[in-house]
Amino acid sequence: MTAHPAGMSYADYLQLQSLLSAQQPLSDLHDEMLFIVIHQTKELWLKQMLHEVDLAIRLIDSDDFAAAYKALARVSRIQSVMTLSWDVLATMTPVDYSAFRHVLGTSSGFQSAQFRELEYKFGIKDPRFLDYQEGGTEGRARLQAALDGPSLWDAADSARRRQGAESWLHVYRDTERWFALYQLAEKMVDIDDALSGWRHKHLLTVERIIGNKMGTGGSAGASYLASTLSKRAFPELWDLRTQL
Repeated sequence: MTAHPAGMSYADYLQLQSLLSAQQPLSDLHDEMLFIVIHQTKELWLKQMLHEVDLAIRLIDSDDFAAAYKALARVSRIQSVMTLSWDVLATMTPVDYSAFRHVLGTSSGFQSAQFRELEYKFGIKDPRFLDYQEGGTEGRARLQAALDGPSLWDAADSARRRQGAESWLHVYRDTERWFALYQLAEKMVDIDDALSGWRHKHLLTVERIIGNKMGTGGSAGASYLASTLSKRAFPELWDLRTQL
């Protein structure tokens, strides 16, 4: 059983002293705090999504589809919250952001190891993103492990083969027979749909705040984000819809 030390407070349990002291603006400008909080919150949600995807992969490997649905549904709900958070950031005007942008230096959301790890865990495995993480760092090691390890797509496709379904198209053409796989696939499409929505809102927010200027850290900014809109984690599940 989990111990519950007498006298443990809410602040103790959540380690609020550490959590709430992690916001350290480098300027005295009001809006920098919002920028930090938004991005730190996104990293916390990314951590939770990775936690859920790892669980889902294990459950799918055990053919425990019903439990996997719950984990995947939680991921898509978190994605909705993250997408809505762009609306909060968009309350920052171009003038607000440009006043403190210089303090960001070479840092960029493009360097988020957790976001790239999540893409790898879904099945979007572009090894070039390893180059944005320094060798010997935890982020680089986790990315390499995710690149080398089985993705959510790998787990689902292996489950399809174990269940005896000839292809995902056959699953969709006989949903009553392959209902568990069909539901699994639709949960994955939910995630892919939400990921596309997140990318689109990210692009709009960047265009609203910095237009087509280059992003921090030397990233291409809006033009790069626009190029990602057609990315799909599970392209086969989208392509089969044309064949139904």
